[in-house]
Amino acid sequence: MGRELLFSITKKNFKIDYFSGTGKGGQHRNKNQNCVRIHHIDSGAIATGQSSKERQSNLKEALINLSKTPKFKVWHTIKAAELLSGKTIEQEVEEAMKPENLKIEIKENGVWVEDKKANL
Repeated sequence: MGRELLFSITKKNFKIDYFSGTGKGGQHRNKNQNCVRIHHIDSGAIATGQSSKERQSNLKEALINLSKTPKFKVWHTIKAAELLSGKTIEQEVEEAMKPENLKIEIKENGVWVEDKKANL
């Protein structure tokens, strides 16, 4: 089965900040704003890249780090599920909570009794 592009993420989805780094690299690293902090607005995930003296390398590192954050992974999974099913998570929950979709199980005399319909 081949891959299919569900959605894409562009620069508009991020807030990118550049800042001066510390550590090895000398004046070039400390004087120039080569370190990168990326904030993905929709998921709230934040990642940095600051291991290199070069801004482009740090940007790439920050994007890789962002893709590994738990917040971004959860957002990505939810977004993909919404696009594949055509419904938002809220719509799925609302549908599942309709009275005809609910089933109540009652334990009587140590035995679970099913097929009792909810009187809602």
